[in-house]
Amino acid sequence: MDILIIGGNRYFGKRLTARLMESGHAVTVLNRGSSAAVEGTTRLVADRDDEAALESALGGRTFDVVVDQVCYTPRQAAVARRVFGPRTRRYVMTSTVEVYEYEDSAVPVREEAVDPRTVTVDMDLPWKDPEFLDAHYGEGKRQAEAVFAAAPPFPFTAVRVAHVLGGDDDFTGRLDHYARRIRAGEPIAVPVVNHPATYIHVEEIAAFLAWTVEAEFTGPVNAHSHGLLTTAGICAEVEKQVGGRTVFREVEVGEVSPFSFSRSYGMDNARATALGYEFTHVSDWLPRAVAETVGAR
Repeated sequence: MDILIIGGNRYFGKRLTARLMESGHAVTVLNRGSSAAVEGTTRLVADRDDEAALESALGGRTFDVVVDQVCYTPRQAAVARRVFGPRTRRYVMTSTVEVYEYEDSAVPVREEAVDPRTVTVDMDLPWKDPEFLDAHYGEGKRQAEAVFAAAPPFPFTAVRVAHVLGGDDDFTGRLDHYARRIRAGEPIAVPVVNHPATYIHVEEIAAFLAWTVEAEFTGPVNAHSHGLLTTAGICAEVEKQVGGRTVFREVEVGEVSPFSFSRSYGMDNARATALGYEFTHVSDWLPRAVAETVGAR
């Protein structure tokens, strides 16, 4: 297949690119040109927010599948609908567990908890303000899904990705946050009631996205490994590998550590499983993820 990836030049995006090429697909990567092209891919340079520049960069090219790794707002989704409507037969958007930020369910949430066809879209919100966008990340993704899902010009799938761990190129600094404090015995802020969450290894989400590209299903799908992880479980593995001592400090209000949650934050992956994907269990890869990210530093 001829596949376009928007973004895809770091973390699990570059792993997805490699997997697709290994499977024999022709891969084109479109980004702003701030990083080197991946060997073996075709490179297109354009700012996805500039509709005219995007049209110009694409020219008359068409694709079997577009994988959108960097769609964060309904405005970006609206541009993509117009530009790629006549240029692809299927569109896969990388979404997030954060679309469920208003769901505080005692049981893992299924996809129907947030139906993008019923989400209200507000194009007039200050989506180009970085501070606003950062504070409304989940809402931006939710509304972007809604734009694509409303009478889409192509079959559309939103992959709702759990929290990703692993890789020596993890740019988030979240595991390092724990490693530094555990080594020094410094307090780690957690909510008084600290809920577990669902996670996925960086290689597994790349594999899942590659599988999704080759599939034909549509609609939202949750993507995460089986099982849940708690802050304590993550810290126990970090402590085992880097030494030091884990000290938790419970806080009623204020900022807490990256993987600490004051509400339930679990997804249900039954749909993906029923469609045929076989996930690993978090216990299969947590030691590896910690070793890759902080164990050697």
